[in-house]
Amino acid sequence: MTRRVTSKTVVFDRPFIMDEMDGEQLPGIYIVETEEELLESLSFPAWRRVSTVIHRRAPNNGTTQFITVDPAALDAALERDARAN
Repeated sequence: MTRRVTSKTVVFDRPFIMDEMDGEQLPGIYIVETEEELLESLSFPAWRRVSTVIHRRAPNNGTTQFITVDPAALDAALERDARAN
């Protein structure tokens, strides 16, 4: 099965909370990767999301963590951040 990964950068101006992440997160720049697979049974190209992962750098030791998140929850957190500005 054919898969593709798209990457985007998101910016949080304020601390934020998401259920999938432990506690309040620091504001900053985060990378979000979405993996999709091609639905081959259709007569036209269509993609289905397999996973969405946010990259978080741990503040205490600088390691990068990869956390699977719900894209709707991520969008909601970004909307809350934008409204707070």
